[in-house]
Amino acid sequence: MAGWNADTAAGPVGSGTVTLVEGSSFCISSANGDIHPEHPHGVFHDDTRILSRWNLAINGQSLEPLTAETKEPYRALFIGRVPRSDGYADSPMIVERLREVSAGILEEITLRNYSSDNAECVVTLGVEADFADLFEVKEARVQRRWEESRHPVGDSLTIRAVWQDLQKGIVVKASGADVSPEALSYRLVVPPHGHWSTRVSVVPVVDGAAPVASFVRPAEGEVSRSDRRRQEWVEKIPKLHMGNRSVERTLRRSYDDLGALRIEDPAHPERIVVAAGAPWFMTLFGRDSLWASEMALPVDPSLALGTLQTLADRQGSVVDPVSEEEPGKILHEVRLGVSSGLSLGGKSVYYGSVDATPQFVMTLGSASRWGFAKDTIAALLPHADRALDWVRTYGDKDGDGFVEYERLNDQGLINQGWKDSWDGINFADGQLAEPPIALCEVQALVYTALLSRAWMAYDAGDAPLAARLTGEAAQLKRRFNEQFWMPDRGYYAIALDGKKRQVDACASNMGQCLWHGIIDEDKVPLVAQRLMSPEMFSGWGVRTLASDMGAYNPASYHNGSVWPHDNAIIAVGLMRYGFVKEAQRISTALFEAADHTDGRLPELFCGFSRDQVTEPVPYPTACSPQAWAATTPIMLVTSLMRYDAHISRGGFWMDPALPESYGDLHITNAPMAGSRITIDITGSGPSVQGLPEGIVFHRAHRPWLTELMEQAGLGEPG
Repeated sequence: MAGWNADTAAGPVGSGTVTLVEGSSFCISSANGDIHPEHPHGVFHDDTRILSRWNLAINGQSLEPLTAETKEPYRALFIGRVPRSDGYADSPMIVERLREVSAGILEEITLRNYSSDNAECVVTLGVEADFADLFEVKEARVQRRWEESRHPVGDSLTIRAVWQDLQKGIVVKASGADVSPEALSYRLVVPPHGHWSTRVSVVPVVDGAAPVASFVRPAEGEVSRSDRRRQEWVEKIPKLHMGNRSVERTLRRSYDDLGALRIEDPAHPERIVVAAGAPWFMTLFGRDSLWASEMALPVDPSLALGTLQTLADRQGSVVDPVSEEEPGKILHEVRLGVSSGLSLGGKSVYYGSVDATPQFVMTLGSASRWGFAKDTIAALLPHADRALDWVRTYGDKDGDGFVEYERLNDQGLINQGWKDSWDGINFADGQLAEPPIALCEVQALVYTALLSRAWMAYDAGDAPLAARLTGEAAQLKRRFNEQFWMPDRGYYAIALDGKKRQVDACASNMGQCLWHGIIDEDKVPLVAQRLMSPEMFSGWGVRTLASDMGAYNPASYHNGSVWPHDNAIIAVGLMRYGFVKEAQRISTALFEAADHTDGRLPELFCGFSRDQVTEPVPYPTACSPQAWAATTPIMLVTSLMRYDAHISRGGFWMDPALPESYGDLHITNAPMAGSRITIDITGSGPSVQGLPEGIVFHRAHRPWLTELMEQAGLGEPG
């Protein structure tokens, strides 16, 4: 997802940590709810750590954690106990911390005395705010020291800080507390079998005032802003019931996480986009946000539109080697409030992604089929054309017909595809590939981008442009199969290196090519066989790199791990070519993996074999929740349903091949051309109710772009 070089890898947040997320804000804490500056903990808002220490003590003692339960993605309950001073094991003093994150945090602290005696307590909260940039915290290199001032007034503590020309601050409010510059404290007596409770809030100061989204204590019977936002999301998305309760739980968790990862475009608050993932990537990413919104089209098509519009506004217009911006290029990531020297490329917007640009065109093509107004799509077509111009020029600097990457500055990403770790692209013997590098799945994305733009042209009545683009796609497919296929190995090279050599490692990338249809049909069975081999399939999913490769490491980021989104795309590709049992096997393995993480799939997990380890091994720095991991269960189920729409052609398609173990499926409130439909699948027999006028249900798969081009008489695109 968000890449890293050898010197910028994220450190682990540690076992037992709890991550809460709401929009672009998030909180990372230890199991007892405390936040420690020496760890990658904190409350973060606009990519700044606004709270670096938040330590609760009762009579000078930290809490012993008992449990931490995430109620919603933005709210958790921490329960701990106060250790006894007399050495006895069981403590009668239980402490509950109910925390909600938004633009800051709101915390309700409750002490419960289970003894028969009064309990005299001194409750203290230690507070620090270092205002470190997210990159400083993520990479454990906090270096700046702000000039700080603390101002206790009544029941509030204001912390302000200045560094060069930057000013930041927070306001801590604690009704009834004794507030000093260092801490908040309460002196109280909890009666026998009684309790005491208080609320404390922390909000950032922006331009001398708290932000609009700061906490407003709701009146009795009202809900918080975050709860209201969640309710609106729940009312908007499909509601489902599944015979297999485990699969249902994972899908519901996906809906919740996707809702929490939605953020607003600051310039256009009505546009909702998908942030890449918590904890470190709560911002707009080209690749991640596009993939997540593509995968979530059956749940909420508006996410794709918001993401496309926001990326279009920031499309490259000049050549800038520092940020790697180029005309027509789609950005890699946006950072808010990050010092330029710390972020990738040294600027707040970084463009070092080779795949986001063709992917933009692909996602626009997908969104165009889901019934948006023609003028809405037409307004984005010039951006799609500029993206394809980038593909043909800056993306293919040597003119060989393939899109390659090579970073333009030493702060940029070494690798710029989705496997963007510094060692992610290598030969079978483990040797690193040297740039410029042409990845196989990037050529597949370009192929789909050309066909997507061709279909949109044909749909708008421009048959000559559609024919030209279809021909361009056919030439790319022919060249791809000639130069990437390795007949002696029976699989595709992951890439071509700077000397045009086939990078011969057996990797999952070729599995993504299946979905795009760029693979010659006679080679598909060999690819499917290799993907499902013991070297590639761990039992929990397809590994990023086969276990018999020189760089294989099951505990690496991209060289043997299992990524859920990668597997979802592979499963769709397998379904495309009729490898239903293989797709079902991948899907079932991932749902079973989710059972071990409370129904939430992480960004990735280690690639140890299921025969060796009976549950998925967590990857230490995996993001969770993460956008395309959250949308993976949605894509798995909808692909097995063969669920899709093409509103301009008046069609809704579905031909389910769900495993019998999933049970019956009932979906209501599913979006379709401005209406809401109901779907029932019993024993793989589907029925649909509520289709809008002019939309016909077809029990089949939706025609692929290649099939549409042939049906339109534009020739076979390869």
